[in-house]
Amino acid sequence: MMWFALRPIPASQGYRPLSWQLCAAVLLTNLLLGMPTIAQTAAQPSVKNSAQNSAQKPAQKSAQRPAQRPTQNPASSSAAARLQAQANAEASAAKRAAPKSVPTAAEGPVPEASADELAIAQQIHRGLLPCEMGASIRVEADTTQPGYFHVQGKGFRYRMFPVRTNTGALRLEDKKAGAVWLQLANKSMLMDEKKGRRVADECAHPDQVAFSEKMKTNPLPSLFD
Repeated sequence: MMWFALRPIPASQGYRPLSWQLCAAVLLTNLLLGMPTIAQTAAQPSVKNSAQNSAQKPAQKSAQRPAQRPTQNPASSSAAARLQAQANAEASAAKRAAPKSVPTAAEGPVPEASADELAIAQQIHRGLLPCEMGASIRVEADTTQPGYFHVQGKGFRYRMFPVRTNTGALRLEDKKAGAVWLQLANKSMLMDEKKGRRVADECAHPDQVAFSEKMKTNPLPSLFD
C-alpha cells in the first residue's frame, strides 16, 4: 500500500496551495483502498481454524458413536422364547407334583424296642388303609429303627411305638403328639388323646376286611350261650 506524502507547494513557483479539504479526500481514498487487504489478512486465521474444527467434529462423532448391536435372527429368538416357556412350564408342573410336607413330632433319641414290642410290631398291618368318609391312613415301618412306625394321613404324620395292652388290641403311640393307633381284628382307628376325638375310623387292611366278612357268616358265640 502506498501512501502519498502531501505537502504544500510554494506559491512562488506559480502553484496555488492545496486546500485542507482536498488533502483529507486523498487520505480517505487511500484508507478505503487499503481496507480489503487488511480484512483479507485478518480473515485467513479464522478460516483455517474453522477448517480444523470441521475436520475434528466427524472424528469425535465417530469415536463417541456406540458400536452397533448385532442383529438377531427372528427365528432363533422365537425358538429361544419357546424353550424358555417350556422350561418354565416343566418347573411349575414339578413344583405342583412335589409332595407337601406335613407336620411331624420332634424326633430325638429313642429307646430300642424289646422282644415283646418287636413281636407286637410284627403283627401291625402295613400299607395304605382306606377309612370311612373317603379318608385313608398309611402305615409304614421305620427302616432306621426296628419296632417304630410312621403313621400318616392328610395333614399329619406321626412316629409311633408299640405298646402292650391287656385287651388283645394292638396299640401304637406317639406320646409327644398324643396320637394312638389301635388295630383290632376287623378294623383300625386313629385317635387324638389330647383332644379326645377320633381322627379316622373304620380303617381296614385286606386281612381285616376278610375277617369282617367271616364274622357275618360265622359270628362269634355269645357269652350268654
